[in-house]
Amino acid sequence: MRLSTLMNAQSLKVYTATVLILLLILTQIAGAQTKSSFHFKTIVIDAGHGGKDPGAHGSHSYEKNVALAIAKKLERLLKNNMQDVNVVMTRSTDRFVELNKRADIANRLNANLFVSIHCNSSPEGTAKRAHKEKGVMLLVYGFHRKEEQLEALRENASIYQEKDYKKNYAGYNEKDPTAMIVLNTFMQKYRKQSILFGELLNDQFVSHDGRSSRGVKEQGVLVLAHSAMPAVLVETGYINNSTEEKYLNSESGQDAIASSIYRAIKIYRRKIRPAE
Repeated sequence: MRLSTLMNAQSLKVYTATVLILLLILTQIAGAQTKSSFHFKTIVIDAGHGGKDPGAHGSHSYEKNVALAIAKKLERLLKNNMQDVNVVMTRSTDRFVELNKRADIANRLNANLFVSIHCNSSPEGTAKRAHKEKGVMLLVYGFHRKEEQLEALRENASIYQEKDYKKNYAGYNEKDPTAMIVLNTFMQKYRKQSILFGELLNDQFVSHDGRSSRGVKEQGVLVLAHSAMPAVLVETGYINNSTEEKYLNSESGQDAIASSIYRAIKIYRRKIRPAE
């Protein structure tokens, strides 16, 4: 009887400690994210490809150059019009940056939004539709591939930033089902916010610019896999469609794309934080 009572007391103690630890973690993460959401401070702009990786190509241009040109225009718009926001580029020159390093930059900065800029390309072939595909497409990370993003969230949680977290939170197991509930909650939140931003951007492209669109889609995009924040990959157009290639390389086309992304960011920021 005494042993049973002792075991029950010990189990209750462990359970209580676990709940307290999880509440602390949830408070830390939620506090950090609430602060980030309500004080929209950092945007990371990722110009796709670069250096030895040219990406897709058209008749006379490469994706890496178009993506960088649009990214720089977006950076300039944000810095000129959102001076309270820290804007960071994953690359500002024609250099190669590994996919995982791009998300790492955003994670280290606790970014509020990750925007990766790319060009699409229709498959090679002799079909009638070859090189005739057109329009924008917005990609968010597929929920069916959630394990990679869970890992990013786990690594980016506030508790792991502490030097002696293992000692300070002895007994906390990151694989505990209750801990996974916390991480899943934030993953769902980021997924919803990613879709929200994607839909806002899609509306800007279609309603404001008159572009055709393939909409917002969920895919297992590697560059988004380890982003512990809302993230969208923007396929700005089909570079191997001659009409779209001309548009993507023109000053007016690049300005229009950058402006649409900027407007969507403004609306998105307003929607996820209370009025100031």
